[in-house]
Amino acid sequence: MNGPTTEGRKLSRSFGWLALLGTLLVIAGIIGLIYTGVATLTSMLLFGWLLLVGGLVGLLHAIESRGTSYFWLGVVVAALNIAAGVVVIKHPEGTAEALTMFAALLFLTGGVFRLVGSVVVRGPQMGWTLLQGAFGLLLGLLVLFDWPHSSLYVLGCFFSLALLFDGLGLIAIGIGGRRIVSMVSERLDETVPTADGPITTAEDEQK
Repeated sequence: MNGPTTEGRKLSRSFGWLALLGTLLVIAGIIGLIYTGVATLTSMLLFGWLLLVGGLVGLLHAIESRGTSYFWLGVVVAALNIAAGVVVIKHPEGTAEALTMFAALLFLTGGVFRLVGSVVVRGPQMGWTLLQGAFGLLLGLLVLFDWPHSSLYVLGCFFSLALLFDGLGLIAIGIGGRRIVSMVSERLDETVPTADGPITTAEDEQK
C-alpha cells in the first residue's frame, strides 16, 4: 500500500519542482520585458558562452577521435565555435546589431514569400497567410528602419518572450501533472486491498 503512495508523492514533488522552475522563468521573462537592454546583453553573453563551451567540448571530442577521417573537420568546427564565442563575449553590442539586422531581413523575406505565395497559390488559408506575410513584412520594416537602435530591445524582447512562454508551459505541465497524480493516487487508495479484504465503495455495495 505504501508503494503507490510513495511513488505518487515523488511524482507530485517532481511536478512541483517543474512548476517552480516555470514560475522562475516567467519572472525572468517579465523582468526581461521591462529591461530589454539588459536582456539583450544577457542573451548575447549566454550565446557567446554556449559557443565557447560547445567549441571546447567539440575540440576535446576531436582530440579523442584523432586518427579518424573527420578529425580535422571536428577541429575546424570547434575552432570556429571558440572564435565566434570569444568575439560575441567581447563585443555583445556589435553582435546584437548584426543579429538584429539578420532577424529583420528574415522577417522581410519571410513576409514577402508568404504574401507572394498566398496570392499565387490561393489556397484555403489564403487570408491567414496574407495576414502572416503582412505582419512579418511590417515587423521587418519596423526593425530595419530603427536599426541600430532596435538592436537594444528586439533580441531582448524575443529572449524574454521565449522565457515567459516556456515558463507558462512548464507551470501548466507541473500543475496538470500534480492533478493527474493526485487523481490516480486517490483511485489507487480506493481500490488497494487492506488486511481485512478489499475496500468496498458505495457503488460496490449497491451492486
